[in-house]
Amino acid sequence: MACRISELVIDAADPERLAAFWSEVLGYVELGRSSDGSIEIGPPGVGFGGPQPVLVLSPSSDPRAGKLRLHIDVNPTDRDQDAELKRLLALGAEPVDVGQTGAESWHVLADPNTPDYQF
Repeated sequence: MACRISELVIDAADPERLAAFWSEVLGYVELGRSSDGSIEIGPPGVGFGGPQPVLVLSPSSDPRAGKLRLHIDVNPTDRDQDAELKRLLALGAEPVDVGQTGAESWHVLADPNTPDYQF
């Protein structure tokens, strides 16, 4: 039997802002809140246990040291890449230079939780 990813837990200085951002990006809704300030978001009408993982945005004031160990790749489902890039930038994502040559077919963006993203 294989496993599947059921949830991703992401430390955030501002879980509220990050939950709003990722809900807009993914079309997710708020599924619940914990007493520690964590916010769980996931697909509407499905929630935890569905085919897509839920995201848990957990409050943390710990400073991040170095490169993030995980990044999330997304692809548009109902518009072309240029339109989706404009939408993500309008939602608060910021372009990040990770050494791209300019010939890539993809873009690197930081979400509002990581505007100081450095390599």
